[in-house]
Amino acid sequence: MKRLRRWLLRIVVIFLLASLAPVLLFRWVPPPLSAVMASRTLTEGERQDYQWVAMTRMSADIPLAVVASEDQKFPAHIGFDLDAIKDAVTEHAQGGRLRGASTLTQQVARNLFLWQGRSFLRKGLEAWFTVLLELCWSKQRILEVYLNIAETGKRTFGMQAASLKYFSRPASAVSREQAALLAAILPSPVRFQAASPSAYVIKRRNEILLQMQQLGGTAYLKGILPVTSLQ
Repeated sequence: MKRLRRWLLRIVVIFLLASLAPVLLFRWVPPPLSAVMASRTLTEGERQDYQWVAMTRMSADIPLAVVASEDQKFPAHIGFDLDAIKDAVTEHAQGGRLRGASTLTQQVARNLFLWQGRSFLRKGLEAWFTVLLELCWSKQRILEVYLNIAETGKRTFGMQAASLKYFSRPASAVSREQAALLAAILPSPVRFQAASPSAYVIKRRNEILLQMQQLGGTAYLKGILPVTSLQ
């Protein structure tokens, strides 16, 4: 039993170190790729377009549009939107489709470190990495990484690559409408198109623009956006 306990303790320590090390590293260093990018490269055999840029080199409308679209409680929550989870479970219990309730932090944890798919193991690891990210990273860093590793089209990742691909301009120069359009395709960036948006995507863009206004503009992200972005 003592030997078993020693082995279990070693496994726990190795797991803690193996999971904490990349979280601490990527707090400062741009990730060279994400788990999703690696998976796409292996399955498609094609290079993925990924261009890291600091959030200071993005239009402030981009992070605002993404928060308005994906996770409006991002500035205040601690990694999990408990109200959204409760609503999703209640809706499913009443016969509705089980919808996601992932925060931006959870999406970073899943896309950066884990494999795609649904399983209790992956959900457990996602929760663990979400806690680590909220403890070790600032909200600004979480949002910056999300904006760079989010899938934004076929073999396209991040707002810089998407801005150049769809609008022929860097992320620093996109308009508010273009920022909302990029946010509008995030739920299904391979199916939805920013270059030739459908009526549904345009409707989502307009809804996001309204939400951006109702949140109070970029001032809503004060303390998260770089100071230069708020000027």
